[in-house]
Amino acid sequence: MADELDELLGFLSSPQANVRGPAVGVVRGMTGDADGLRDLAARSDRALPALLRLMLDSASAGDRGAGEAAADSLVNLSQDDALSAQLVSLGAVVTAMDVIAKRGDEQPGLARCLVRLLANLTEVESGVAALLQVENENKQGSYVSKLVRSFCRPSSESEDEYTFEHVASILVNISKFEDGRRIIMEPENGLLKQIIRQPDSINELRKKGVVGTICNCCFEADTQIQYLLSLGKYLWPTLLLPLAGKNDKCSYVYGKDDRLKMPPELANTLSHKREAIENSEIRQKALEAIYMIILQDEGRRAFWSINGPRILQVGYEDEEDSKVMEAYELIGSLVSPPRLSFYFFYMLLMLLLLDAEYLSVRNNEFLFLSPFVPKLNLSI
Repeated sequence: MADELDELLGFLSSPQANVRGPAVGVVRGMTGDADGLRDLAARSDRALPALLRLMLDSASAGDRGAGEAAADSLVNLSQDDALSAQLVSLGAVVTAMDVIAKRGDEQPGLARCLVRLLANLTEVESGVAALLQVENENKQGSYVSKLVRSFCRPSSESEDEYTFEHVASILVNISKFEDGRRIIMEPENGLLKQIIRQPDSINELRKKGVVGTICNCCFEADTQIQYLLSLGKYLWPTLLLPLAGKNDKCSYVYGKDDRLKMPPELANTLSHKREAIENSEIRQKALEAIYMIILQDEGRRAFWSINGPRILQVGYEDEEDSKVMEAYELIGSLVSPPRLSFYFFYMLLMLLLLDAEYLSVRNNEFLFLSPFVPKLNLSI
């Protein structure tokens, strides 16, 4: 069996296309099977360089079939972190980015495979470093800028719509690292603004990636709160709309008084039905991001100024996922106005159990209105 596998891998380097094509097809089939993956991993010293070279040569020659088969094989193999690290050491990140830049428009299928490959490679730290180009100060962040540009570019062809959707996963992966967050949040680059300004999409992977990236970037809120709030026009809708409650009731649960306290980008959207956000991880990440923002005084004041607590109240009442509910409750300890922490547990009980109509701060007074309890005016 080992001799047969060596012979098969040798065919990948054949100068004859009618030999390379069937061989890489067999290899791709092997990567879809646990036993095949194990056998190829055992010969990764031969398999990975041969597949990388075949993918690059096929892309340059316009051989879409062999190029995509090789890229698919690499995607499947790179699910193993050890093989991912090996691919990074072979220059797979640079190769993938070069092929995407030169052949992505004419070979969208191959580009999609390579973006998925990059998503796997950035699961390992060396892959993140290679994509960020941290060792090259002059080029640092250029790959990320190219990917964000492609990710945010509206597609003119329906079949190309999802070519760059897995950039969402790449952004989440690199933003887990300080260098990645620094590059994404550099105001001069404007990358975070581009990411947040993504138009409404039914693509769940994109939504999850955008919110996950924002959440990771919010780990820098203690030093970057002003920059985050400067993007509030786009940031708050991205984080709050998934938490605004069941879509079929939003058009009437948020009354005129509620919407008057919100910026137009929230108020207008909450006045009619929206696309449902069924993915609980999106809601949880949005809440984690809000929590880190309102840990800062400026963030907490901004959150109150857009009537954020009212939106979370409605969302909490509709929430069914226990982990997401815990994230709501964690925020609950921070949304009370300054110097009212003494009253927090009472207020939270009223809000969540007695279905309070709204909370607001006006004229330096805390107003709690509910159909079930008398009006309370608690001076701050």
